[in-house]
Amino acid sequence: MLIFSKVNLAYIAVPKTGTTAISMALKPKSDISFNGWRKHMTAQRFHNKVAPFLKDAFGLEPDRCAVIRDPEEQIRSWYRFRTRENTSSDAVSTSDISFDQFVLDVISDDPPPHAGIGSQWNMLTGRGTVLVHHLFAYERPTLFRGFLHERFGTELSFGQKNVSPKTPAPLDPKTRKKLRERREKEFALYDRVMDADGHLFSQV
Repeated sequence: MLIFSKVNLAYIAVPKTGTTAISMALKPKSDISFNGWRKHMTAQRFHNKVAPFLKDAFGLEPDRCAVIRDPEEQIRSWYRFRTRENTSSDAVSTSDISFDQFVLDVISDDPPPHAGIGSQWNMLTGRGTVLVHHLFAYERPTLFRGFLHERFGTELSFGQKNVSPKTPAPLDPKTRKKLRERREKEFALYDRVMDADGHLFSQV
């Protein structure tokens, strides 16, 4: 989570959407930055807690922006990330399970520690409402960069940071069907963004 008063903008950092690289590029321009677990503050928490404070204390009502990734690919990135520098004895390691099993664990009613990754839907919405003004598709990076360039008035460079290893992670069609059924709302939101040519604008 980064807040930029000069350009009236707040960045909601959705995990596994390039947030490390984006944050490194933008943090020097921010007035307020949240680190640790607060880095990935949900849009709902921002809406309920931070936004009222900013308005009351500073008269600031920033536009909110975020990036959403194809849900299957976002989960695959989590899987690959948790194979890195882990051993099979680590509670969050995925080094000794298949991607199919990981997906089934993620969508289970009681996910084990290695599958406790939350969801992009929960990061971006509250009571079914999208709580960011500008939502960009991860797969269309030039759109988000162009938006930031226009907002900040300067070209920004994003290096590759915190990249997950390219571990093979095929998914059985039957498991994919279950995933799409359990995370129907998240897939539908992603499809809305793609149908909007990679940039969905919402009134909050």
